[in-house]
Amino acid sequence: MRTSTTLTVILFLFLLHAPFLTKAQVVLPPVQQSGPPSDSLTDVDILSAKRLTIQKLNDSTTLQILAGTVRLKQGTSYFDCDSCVINNNTKTFEAWGHVHINDADTADIRSGHLRYLINRKIAYLDGGVSLTDGKGTLTTPDLEYDMTTDIGIYKHGGKVVNKKTVLTSREGYYYAGIKDVYFKKNVVLKDPAYNITTDSLIYNTQTQTTRFIAKTLIKDSSGRTIETTDGYYNVATGKAEFGQNPVIKDGPRTYTAQQIAFDDSAGTVQLRGNAVVRDSAQGTTIIAGNIFHDKKLDRTLATNRPLMIVKQDADSVYIAADTLFSARLTDLHTTKDSLVKDTLKGTKVITTNDKDSTNRYLEAYRNVRIFNDSLQSTCDSLFYSFKDSVFRLFQDPVVWAKKSQITGDTILLFTKNKKADKLEVFERSYMISETDPGIYNQVKSSRMDGYFKDGAIDSVRAAGFAECIYFIQDEDSAYTGINESKCDIMDIYFGENTLQKVVFRSSVTGTIWPMKDKNPGEMKLEGFRWLEAKRPKTKYELF
Repeated sequence: MRTSTTLTVILFLFLLHAPFLTKAQVVLPPVQQSGPPSDSLTDVDILSAKRLTIQKLNDSTTLQILAGTVRLKQGTSYFDCDSCVINNNTKTFEAWGHVHINDADTADIRSGHLRYLINRKIAYLDGGVSLTDGKGTLTTPDLEYDMTTDIGIYKHGGKVVNKKTVLTSREGYYYAGIKDVYFKKNVVLKDPAYNITTDSLIYNTQTQTTRFIAKTLIKDSSGRTIETTDGYYNVATGKAEFGQNPVIKDGPRTYTAQQIAFDDSAGTVQLRGNAVVRDSAQGTTIIAGNIFHDKKLDRTLATNRPLMIVKQDADSVYIAADTLFSARLTDLHTTKDSLVKDTLKGTKVITTNDKDSTNRYLEAYRNVRIFNDSLQSTCDSLFYSFKDSVFRLFQDPVVWAKKSQITGDTILLFTKNKKADKLEVFERSYMISETDPGIYNQVKSSRMDGYFKDGAIDSVRAAGFAECIYFIQDEDSAYTGINESKCDIMDIYFGENTLQKVVFRSSVTGTIWPMKDKNPGEMKLEGFRWLEAKRPKTKYELF
């Protein structure tokens, strides 16, 4: 083919300078003609040329040689160039100098040289090729373009520029009809908003949408990185969606899920399926079926079996519920339905700035369960402040610490240095400690304050109509009697996770029963409930 092309070029130049050797020569005026000569042997219309020479090489081959402001037409496609040679035998033509193809409204192509297969309508262009569809412009050293399918192919490097977006690759397939470009090998997309590196992707010049079909790394101007193998991103709208377990790192947060969708204009991120959000600044991890994050207001909603892990040195806290919601403490005054709008009223918990990692709170709704190695809890709803490190437990809360169970209408659990420090129990306070199966030490009162040491209850003060039943043991842990007493205030002290002594701080009334006179299983204060079956035994129960 190269020999044929070279021969054609030599012949063409020779004929230009030796018109007396041609068998027929027609000099056309530099105006557009109505059509080709009547003896044209091709289905390409010659619209204009300054000079036309017809050269018959043999019985089967005739050349039409055109020079000067050449314009050809095939169907709805127009071809402009400085000169060309049409071969009736091979059904091809070659064009040189300022080659321009206008393929109806689909594509506009320019190059230095063109070889065109007339019957197949395929163009082979080289010499500074550029193709534009009115939205983006492709430049490449050489290009194969199919006029029937409107598909252009380059395999020696190419670049597409669309406004401020520049995309380069080793190979590319340009689908002019639908404005898609399929890039392959060493693909790099650069935009003021983000950069992309991958092996393959599809870019639409009209919608400015990038579709990901291979392992891809995206880094935007804010420093956020995205790793994905599936999805799309639209730079014009800021909307994106990724599948097949993408990973997004955005400042201290890392997002993973089966599917992630975000809208930069609205500042939202949605995660679906095995969703995980890790926050290194707060030391938290949220796991759920669905997670919604509002970046502008910095708030997160997790549903479908959500679980939050609050990282601690050796004893992390696991919180599960039907719904988890986290937001900034400084926004609480605008949250009308906050669980603690009355609890926090008049306090000074909202005294921090937006960028403070402790400027957070967590709300949990329905079937709330808390687990760590030293303490467990259940309730209907919960509020936790990262500022004061207090868990506020509402609606039938239960707290277990070692062998002790505490219940009440509302419980505040204070932590210090990431460990349980004290608790406050309001209304119908009730503490039960199991010493042996079926034997329970019990304390109930209106108000109860407990204090922890090394994760275990160290002491409890019961105030307001306090009552107790506890089993007296000797030094060998043998039961010697049962103390059933009432007073206004009593202090209970523990040692080695068992009740050691009870100190009555006001007038006391009661009875010490010999063990033989009472059935231990019947010694119960009013309202007794042993709820061990509800207690989370391991963290894995919460997943």
